[in-house]
Amino acid sequence: MGEVTGVFQRRIVIGAVFCVAAFALVGLRLVDVTLLRGGGHAGFEDRAIIARADLVDRNGKLLARDLPVKDLYARPHEFWDKDEAAHDLSQATGADEGRLRSGFANAKHPYVLIARQITPATEAKVMHLGLPGLEFEPSAKRYYPDGRAAAQLLGVTDPDNNGVSGLELGLQDRIRASEDGEPVTTSIDMRVQYILASEIAAQRQTFGPRAAGGLVMDVRTGEVLAMASLPDFDPNARDLTGDDTTRNIMAQDVYELGSVFKIFSFALAFEDHTTHMDEVFNIGQGYKIGKYTIHEAERMPATLAARDILAQSSNIGTAQIALRSGGVRQKQFLTRMGLLTPIKTELPEQRKTIYPANWGAIETATIGFGQGISVSPLRFLASAAAIVNGGREIIPTFVKTDADRRGAQVIKPETSEQMRGLLRYVVTNGTGRNANVEGYDVGGKTGSAQVPGEHGRYIPHALRTSFFAAFPIENPRYVMFVLLDQPHGTKATGGFALAGYTAAPLAGRVISRIAPLLGVPNTAPPTRLAQGNS
Repeated sequence: MGEVTGVFQRRIVIGAVFCVAAFALVGLRLVDVTLLRGGGHAGFEDRAIIARADLVDRNGKLLARDLPVKDLYARPHEFWDKDEAAHDLSQATGADEGRLRSGFANAKHPYVLIARQITPATEAKVMHLGLPGLEFEPSAKRYYPDGRAAAQLLGVTDPDNNGVSGLELGLQDRIRASEDGEPVTTSIDMRVQYILASEIAAQRQTFGPRAAGGLVMDVRTGEVLAMASLPDFDPNARDLTGDDTTRNIMAQDVYELGSVFKIFSFALAFEDHTTHMDEVFNIGQGYKIGKYTIHEAERMPATLAARDILAQSSNIGTAQIALRSGGVRQKQFLTRMGLLTPIKTELPEQRKTIYPANWGAIETATIGFGQGISVSPLRFLASAAAIVNGGREIIPTFVKTDADRRGAQVIKPETSEQMRGLLRYVVTNGTGRNANVEGYDVGGKTGSAQVPGEHGRYIPHALRTSFFAAFPIENPRYVMFVLLDQPHGTKATGGFALAGYTAAPLAGRVISRIAPLLGVPNTAPPTRLAQGNS
């Protein structure tokens, strides 16, 4: 009996030893996972890859999506030849061989990051090496199916799936908080985006500007349907080549826009009744203000009626009209129109307006025709939309909405009506003729601005051309703005690079293609051009 009891006791001891050993192994594994692997591979901090919802355009077209990928780590102490392993892994993944050699030689770090977000093809290459001590961890990579089509607008994410620019950053809270994986619907219409970007690219090919861009916006909801900035970049590759840039010139840059800015001088004059459509002004060959003389970009008649001052884009005539308002009133009006304050939208990139600290007579005159004040195209378009949408403030949005988001009345409705008639006249009888699209009653204004250089002097013969358009002008649905930075004249334009030859036809071609897609009727009602002393 005692012998049997001893056998059972020995078996119990042996079982206990096995249990302790098993628990020890589990404990070691937990330490390995939670302290070594989870506590930082080669000194890297914990990373929790947070899933991001899809971004889609207003029609449900996919703009951005997370794709499952893997991050590759290694335990260098398991390599039989660390230098050879560094070389082979560098060849397979594209990782810097020097960094790998240094990491593998550092005994303090049990894990070394080899590469993030590797593709299945790269994973296959790594597996073919047959190296021990490799670990693949699940991760995510943001993918943009349309590539460059809206690169600066959408922005990109970092390797940890955090938004770092564009709507990826601006809409980050919505993208992460999306319930049940529901996509975040933007205001963008990729049909309009493609057309805008392709027409801008074609115009760059023709006139060779350093950069070019455009915007299309709903005047009632403030929804931005398209925003293009060229040159652009490939958000999937992330490697900038040639003249690629991540900079969005429509939001991040400010410009002296020139004559498109004249619409604000005329709106102020009609608002305060300091002139009327038929008043005649002396133009002459130059207009002196103290030691300064204002000149025209092109030869003008000796006299012009107010309507023709805008239609023919006379600097001298506009300066006289602006001076009637005076600097104090002009600054007050531009502030009311929002032009002197930063614009706040879901797009994080923005620039403040630059304007003179001393707002005297010469500043009043030059700001009247768009020089000496620098605004971003997005800021300009939002303020210009209020000129034609009945006179109500509108803040752009990049999220789809069906609501009329027009806010406070910033100019009288009758002033807005006068301006719509005058902008139609610019297209039918003035410098905007090349933007006319039959059946859509386009209204608009050209801008040909001098380009500032070093030491505050303008660069000789350099122009920045633009066009502001609204259609159909009687009751506008959409506004757009296009800009070409320092285009060059061609044989077909007689060597001229003014906005009437470069920006206006660009706007016209875009409108002719997008208006049918947007359901704008091509039998717009006739425009009532404001008359008389109103």
